[in-house]
Amino acid sequence: MDRRTFITGIAGGILATPLAAEGQQAVKVYRIGLFHIGLDHVPPALYGLREGLKELGYEEGKNLRWDFRNLPDENAAQATAREFVREKVDVIVAFENEAVRAAKAATAGIPILFLHVLTDPVGEGFVQSLAHPGGNITGIFGDVPAKRVEFLTELIPHLVRLLLLFDPTDHTSLQELTAVRAAATARKLQLVERAVVTQADIERVFTLASRENVQAVVVVSGLVTKFPALVIRLAAERHLAIPGHRREWTEQGALFSYGANYFSVGRTDGARLVDRILKGTKPAALPVEQIARLELVINLKTAKALGLTIPPSLLSRADEVIQ
Repeated sequence: MDRRTFITGIAGGILATPLAAEGQQAVKVYRIGLFHIGLDHVPPALYGLREGLKELGYEEGKNLRWDFRNLPDENAAQATAREFVREKVDVIVAFENEAVRAAKAATAGIPILFLHVLTDPVGEGFVQSLAHPGGNITGIFGDVPAKRVEFLTELIPHLVRLLLLFDPTDHTSLQELTAVRAAATARKLQLVERAVVTQADIERVFTLASRENVQAVVVVSGLVTKFPALVIRLAAERHLAIPGHRREWTEQGALFSYGANYFSVGRTDGARLVDRILKGTKPAALPVEQIARLELVINLKTAKALGLTIPPSLLSRADEVIQ
C-alpha cells in the first residue's frame, strides 16, 4: 500500500472475535470503512465520530472494527471504496464530496454516510431529495462561503480586490464559486479568479499574488481545501488575510473561520446516524440533515500581524477568540 496512505484499525485491520462461551451468543462485530482525501490533515469529524460511537456502546476491539484511510487523490479513493465493498463493511463513511462520489460509484447496496459535504447533495447527485434521499446514501451537509466574504469586508473595511482560488475540474468548487461571485458583486469587490488543479498550481498563484494587488484570498472547496497548512502558510508569507471553513484553519493561522464544528458534528449527529444504520435503518429512510449551528472563530494574533483591528461588534459575535 502507498506509504502516503494512512490506515488505522485493530491489529492491522484484522479483528478476531473471541469464541463465545458455551451457551452464549457470539458478539456481533460491526465493520466501518472510513476515508478522506487530503494528506496534510485528518478530518476532525473522525475524532468526534469515534468518541460518539464509544458513548453509544461501540468499542474497538469488542464489537467494532474501524478502518480509516487518509488518501492522496480520487484514484486512491476509488480503489479504497472498491476494497471496502469487497470486505463487505457494514457502512462506509465518506468525509467530503470526492470520497462520496467514489463510494457511490463502488456500491448501490452498502449504506454510505457523508459527514463533510459542503455543497448541496441533491445538486451533486448524491441523493434524490433532502427529505427522501432514496438509494443507499444520506448524511450531513452545509457551508456558507458567501458569509465568509461578508465577514472579510467587516474585518477589512478597505477591502477592494480579492483573490479567489478554485478547482475547475471539481463540481463542488463550481457550486461555491457561484455563491462567492454573487457575494463579491453585492459588496462591489473585484475578484481575481485563478484556477488551480495541483499543489504546484497553488504555489505558483501565490508567487504571483503580489502583482495582483489583492488584500485577501478565499479558497472554495475542492483540491485547495485539502492543503490548509500550505494555503495558510503561503497567505501569511504574503500578508494576505484568509478565512477558513472550519476552526482548525484559524488555529493554524487563518484570520477567522466560519463554519461547522466538525468534531461536534461527528460526535453527535454522525454517531447517531451510524448507530441507526447499524441497527437496521436504511439510508433512504434517514433524511439528509443540514448543519444548524455555525461558529465564528477569530485569530487576534493573525489580525495583529496583518495590521487589522477587529471591530468590537464582531468580537462580541465570535464564538471563540484565539489570542
